[in-house]
Amino acid sequence: MDVTVPSNFLEAEGLYKSYSGRPVLQNFGLRIRTGECYVLVGPNGAGKSTCIRGIQGITPLDAGEIRIAGQPVQSLPHGGRYTLGVVPQEDNLDPDFTVAENLWVYGRYFALPRASIRRRTSELLEFMLLADYARKPIAALSGGMKRRLTIARALIHEPRLILLDEPSTGLDPQARHLIWQKLRELKRQGVTLLLTTHYMDEAERLADRVGIIDHGRILDEAPPAELIAHHIPPMVLELRRLDGSRPDPEDWHVGRVAAAERVGDTLLLYGADLAGVHRHFAELGGLQLLLRNANLEDVFLRLTGRDLREGDRE
Repeated sequence: MDVTVPSNFLEAEGLYKSYSGRPVLQNFGLRIRTGECYVLVGPNGAGKSTCIRGIQGITPLDAGEIRIAGQPVQSLPHGGRYTLGVVPQEDNLDPDFTVAENLWVYGRYFALPRASIRRRTSELLEFMLLADYARKPIAALSGGMKRRLTIARALIHEPRLILLDEPSTGLDPQARHLIWQKLRELKRQGVTLLLTTHYMDEAERLADRVGIIDHGRILDEAPPAELIAHHIPPMVLELRRLDGSRPDPEDWHVGRVAAAERVGDTLLLYGADLAGVHRHFAELGGLQLLLRNANLEDVFLRLTGRDLREGDRE
């Protein structure tokens, strides 16, 4: 009998969670299509990790419904855990075991047959470029290698949905690019990905759609290019005085500037074509200038603000 795969593999509706009376998720909802990479971005305390833990069933939610492959999570065997692979924020590999043994033990948690674990361990270590380290202790691995092993472990039972909570935080550029490559390969294999990150370039490179969350609600969601086009003019000129003084407000009244924003010692000018404005200020001298395309970070800051947030529980 043919099994129909729903167009939305993960659905969350009306999720609500509060801590000590403070809402962290407020009527939160999202729909992630089968085989899609959906990236959730937001400030500290916005609700990203609570969303991930709620889908896993680790954090009990006060209200709402979660469906995986069209079925309520509660009705699935073991709460849908066999369908999920999870990459937590912090690596929690067992230092008492070798690289291969970490995969072996995790496979046994899912009651996989020994032959399946051997096959999957070999496949995943090759996939994550860790085959030469199979017998090495965890202490012998770099940060990027530990992260790749954590992702490999999440794949041991061949899940159809992977939850990745800030998978590349703290990694060097080479390690990040390798992990991005592997995540794109997983998506090509039909695996559905839900990923949180603070790196806007990561979201732009990986996401089919980005959801921007703040105060427990989705502010907007769309493919990255659509989000940028909807919220920000296509060009940005960053302007700073070399003597450290703040640019005067009248400095931006030149050419085709759609909007201006002053942030500390920097003046940001937005417009469709700022080449002439850039030339004007370059001729004045005494300024540090950067003309660039608008990006997802501009959208993120426009929607969530520039105030620093630290230590908020989410």
